[in-house]
Amino acid sequence: MSRLLKFTSQAAGAVAAAVLSLAATSSLATAAEVTLRLHQMLPAQASVPKNILGPWMARINEESDGRIEIQHYPSMQLGGKPPELIDQAIDGVADIVWTLPGYTPGRFPRTEVFELPFVMTDAEAVSRAYWQLAEETMMDQDFKNMKVLGLWVHGPGLIHSIEPVDSLDDLEGMKLRAPTRVTNEMFSSLGATPIGMPVPAVPEALSKGVIDATVVPWEVTGALKINELVSNHTSFGDESLYTATFILAMNRDRYEALPDDLKAVIDNNSGLNLSSFAGKQMQLDDAAPRDQAIANGGTLIELPPEEVARWKEASAPTIKKWIAEMDERHGRQQAL
Repeated sequence: MSRLLKFTSQAAGAVAAAVLSLAATSSLATAAEVTLRLHQMLPAQASVPKNILGPWMARINEESDGRIEIQHYPSMQLGGKPPELIDQAIDGVADIVWTLPGYTPGRFPRTEVFELPFVMTDAEAVSRAYWQLAEETMMDQDFKNMKVLGLWVHGPGLIHSIEPVDSLDDLEGMKLRAPTRVTNEMFSSLGATPIGMPVPAVPEALSKGVIDATVVPWEVTGALKINELVSNHTSFGDESLYTATFILAMNRDRYEALPDDLKAVIDNNSGLNLSSFAGKQMQLDDAAPRDQAIANGGTLIELPPEEVARWKEASAPTIKKWIAEMDERHGRQQAL
């Protein structure tokens, strides 16, 4: 009996070892060959991480048969501040970043054309135009130090304020957060006191009275709880006061080091289709926070056409100034 027990024990051990060996072999077969770190500024539950970056990362993993794993680091978990994200991608601190070119003023001047007052119409269409213009003029200049994966804009930008903004006159002296150089210049010309800051800083700035208002699209107001901090939301009918540009970029050396078949997976999920999808999704994601603001008793102010015309006229000098700056820059480059 003791010999039988000993044999049974040995057999069981052998079977267990075989199972463990098989599991280890299976694990090695499915383990990612490449692990990439994606770094961005917003919490994971915000609409862009949840509805754009998350599905995109999943597609990369699926289409590479699990050979590429993208680890997501939201809310600046790898350190630094949002304006540093671009350089984190260039320097390899992160492999992929999602950020705003406008957080580094003057560094990506051609992207600003889409941020000019009342230029944005539909986020999907403008995002397609953004990618196409970038292919023509930006990839070997503005973006030469990185591998660009996607470029897009958000839906209509609007004003969220503690006190109502019913007319252009209500901006006078208002401390207002704006995201980019162009929008800061526009609001300054309209009479406000613009205060530039990355969007994650907005809730604290509102709660502490550093700012009286902010301009962001609806889609991000839910994740940042802006609807709980202000109750007035001013839109411009069928027009969009402004939009901001975004970039999804990868460290160039990291991309070049990939085998060709994995580069193809990245390429097949980048470019025009990603850009137009992301712009469309951002605008679609405006709906739920807007509905929540209404449910919370917020006041939605839609300016009438004649008032919108006043804003357009007052913001026209911002467009003229930007064109003059670009002409001067182009002239200096030609002189070189």
